[in-house]
Amino acid sequence: MKRNGNDKTKGLETTGSFTSTEERFLQTERLLGRVATVGADGVPHVTPVGMWSLTDGSIEVRGHGLDETKKFRDVRLRGTAAISIDDVPQTDGWSPRAVLVRGRADAVEEPEPLIRIHPDRVISWGLEENEGKDENEKEKL
Repeated sequence: MKRNGNDKTKGLETTGSFTSTEERFLQTERLLGRVATVGADGVPHVTPVGMWSLTDGSIEVRGHGLDETKKFRDVRLRGTAAISIDDVPQTDGWSPRAVLVRGRADAVEEPEPLIRIHPDRVISWGLEENEGKDENEKEKL
């Protein structure tokens, strides 16, 4: 649903689940995401991640030695996390696109360590610019 309340949210898509446009964006190659957690001391912690996927309506973050990281410990302690997955396509101007997911999170240890983020809130921007364009126009983006 589109939020039209104030200038800070104008043009942002906000829901508690993924739209088909957001799913398409997340299922194409995105090399980098940023996971945000909050530590025991209440201080935010943001770190880049390169191994994540959209699985059954949740974001799963993986990585070598993930269960030994601060973000994994923070999720185990607090049970919440956020991830921003974004890019700036090659265009003539500045047109960033992103999906931001905030919600409950699980620190899963078996069969392999992962952080699973269940979306309570999904915010996206810049994705609709590709909607309705033919394949030739999309190649330019």
